[in-house]
Amino acid sequence: MKPLKKSAILLGATGLTGRILLDLLLKDDVYEKIKLFSRTSIGFTHPKIEEHLIDLLQLENYGKAFTGHEVFCCIGTTKKKTPDNETYRKIDFGIPVAAAKLAKQNNINTIIIISALGADAKSAVFYNKIKGEMENAVIAEKIANTHILQPSLIGGDRSEKRVGEWLFKQVMKVLGFMLVGNLAKYKTIEPETIAKAMLWLANNSYENLKIESDQIKKIGSEYDRNRT
Repeated sequence: MKPLKKSAILLGATGLTGRILLDLLLKDDVYEKIKLFSRTSIGFTHPKIEEHLIDLLQLENYGKAFTGHEVFCCIGTTKKKTPDNETYRKIDFGIPVAAAKLAKQNNINTIIIISALGADAKSAVFYNKIKGEMENAVIAEKIANTHILQPSLIGGDRSEKRVGEWLFKQVMKVLGFMLVGNLAKYKTIEPETIAKAMLWLANNSYENLKIESDQIKKIGSEYDRNRT
């Protein structure tokens, strides 16, 4: 019997982690179609890619096209790019939750979303509060295979300059070795590791709904071991 060929939905393919995940999906023989829902084009074509250029803030209107075996959500913004709190919430809360609702509606049994370490709906920090509320709303949809990744500071080179983030990354390069035991989850994590962990989770059983940064690294390593 031929192995199942799958189709995946990817939100955020133009972002740092999303670009890497897209590349992994294109190279993976398990996947025959990758549906991209995005505001801007990735800038190239591929036989596997089906690109939907839409207003992601209106994602709920595209239910007919939102079909596949699993959903990967790499959506996220920053206060610098989106200083208005209402718009920020529409992106970081609204898009992932709309994706989860469509997945539930269309019987998609796997959804994997990038959140952030420290996400907490009761937090006094706006960023952490929105992420926590998003997590709760996604989990409330009760999709069978739901995984929410909570990475620490993500490494890699971004297209936009974030001076504060860059300085913190330099500090972490020097002091990161001191973060051991329960503090290990605060070490910088690479976007390649997150992308690999997302793909591994989509194709393997894993119990935890929420996965903190140190565990993401272990799962990313498991992906590499399976490929050797």
